[in-house]
Amino acid sequence: MPTVQQLVRSVIAPITRTRVFRALAPVVLPPLEWVVGRVSGGRVQLSGLLVPSLVLHTIGAKSGEPRDTHLMYTADGRGRAIVAGTTFAQERHPGWTYNLLAHPDASITVRGRRMPVRASLIGDEERDEAWARIEAQWPGYRGYERDSGRQVRLFRLQPVADRRGPAM
Repeated sequence: MPTVQQLVRSVIAPITRTRVFRALAPVVLPPLEWVVGRVSGGRVQLSGLLVPSLVLHTIGAKSGEPRDTHLMYTADGRGRAIVAGTTFAQERHPGWTYNLLAHPDASITVRGRRMPVRASLIGDEERDEAWARIEAQWPGYRGYERDSGRQVRLFRLQPVADRRGPAM
């Protein structure tokens, strides 16, 4: 029997593939995520109500300034996560992907716990397997890649030991 979350996903997923959603989501969702995160002290993410979500903490590729991005992730075993730079099927790669290419050492916050990670771009030989994992969680998600007209960057986030001490 399907869970409530699976039923909600089955209703929401088709909406996320519409042009209206893809136009509004990049403008509306980030401020909403910020508010929910702020109110909950970082323990709750709006997107986390439907899919596993994290906050990616990077260093700006050009600016060198800290950047935070709310993302869906897919578990990849042994504490690893896969994130996809879909940007709601927009034509350009999202800024956070440039940040990870320039500075692969980053950190993530999952359910209020911050931990250091190292990002690696998933190569062509592993892309289909990674997409299969992602789509098992959110069917149709690879459609963003097709609709964007570009090859979406997929990253594997691998936890690393924090040399400064225990994770926050």
